[in-house]
Amino acid sequence: MAKTILLVDDSQARMLSLKSYLETSGFVVETAGDGTLAVNKLQAGANPDLIITDINMPNMDGLELIKNIKTLAGFRFKPIIVLSTESEAAKRDEAKKLGATGWVDKPVDAASLVDVIKKLLPEA
Repeated sequence: MAKTILLVDDSQARMLSLKSYLETSGFVVETAGDGTLAVNKLQAGANPDLIITDINMPNMDGLELIKNIKTLAGFRFKPIIVLSTESEAAKRDEAKKLGATGWVDKPVDAASLVDVIKKLLPEA
């Protein structure tokens, strides 16, 4: 059964590009344009196997999203990959402290991202 990924990014172009590549790689991909929309999807019953989020987004940024996800029932141990242009060590440390599983720098090579996903979801 295909693994589901929730991709959260406010850049429509980047989101569509990554969504297309991930679907071609065999994943089911759901999307949200910011953290608030992502939390709403999760609260409405979406249950992805893995979440990929940007940091800098309107309404609710990626750090706040990670914090919110980890408080939802059934999501405490859900793998979360941060995909960001942020290079500050403090941001990376904060994301990790809040519960992010990994960090991938933008621009991202889609094949490398799939490799990271497969490490986090070995059965994918």
